[in-house]
Amino acid sequence: MDELTQTWIEALFTRSDGQYLFARWGRPIVPVVFGVEDASLSVFKGAFEAVVVLAGHKMAETDPELGANLMVFCFREWGELLEVKDLGRLVPELEGLVARLEAAGANQYRIFRFERDGSIKAAFVFLKMDAALAAMEAETLALAQAVQTVVLWSDRAFDGTSPLARVGETVILRPEIGAVIRAGYDPVLPAMARDPSHALRLAARVSTVNN
Repeated sequence: MDELTQTWIEALFTRSDGQYLFARWGRPIVPVVFGVEDASLSVFKGAFEAVVVLAGHKMAETDPELGANLMVFCFREWGELLEVKDLGRLVPELEGLVARLEAAGANQYRIFRFERDGSIKAAFVFLKMDAALAAMEAETLALAQAVQTVVLWSDRAFDGTSPLARVGETVILRPEIGAVIRAGYDPVLPAMARDPSHALRLAARVSTVNN
């Protein structure tokens, strides 16, 4: 096995506090997107479907407990989130979060909720459509969000890089990132892991795919 592969994968799930943490979805994913035109809705749904199929996971029309469990909000100003009915019940301390994101000049943020076994139960994606995000093609933006919510990556996994690559006129998921996602959904592996040895097991599966 390529030790570089193990080291690289471990870094993808090692958070800025030095702790290793991997999690995947335990229940079927039910996405809903707010704040986009109808034409973009199908684009987002298609991106989520593509990544879920890649992972070998499932989507559903509704979640029996939550209705929708992956909510994407697109807006112009962070303050708009405070006007979304009942969002404060789903996202504790929403006002403080909005204030911090405004102060940091952030244009996107993701929050995850977890099952008792540590697997992903729900995710909230906030996209402030500033000049940078508005300039992105809808397909690229949607694919990036699908990739970054299908598993719990490190908060610094894609600092200075992207999980996507451009091939001619087409933007695709980087094959090595796709291989990690597929490996992470191997039913033999746990839905959540805190031990870095988990990266070794992912690397073994990625190496098998690539060889």
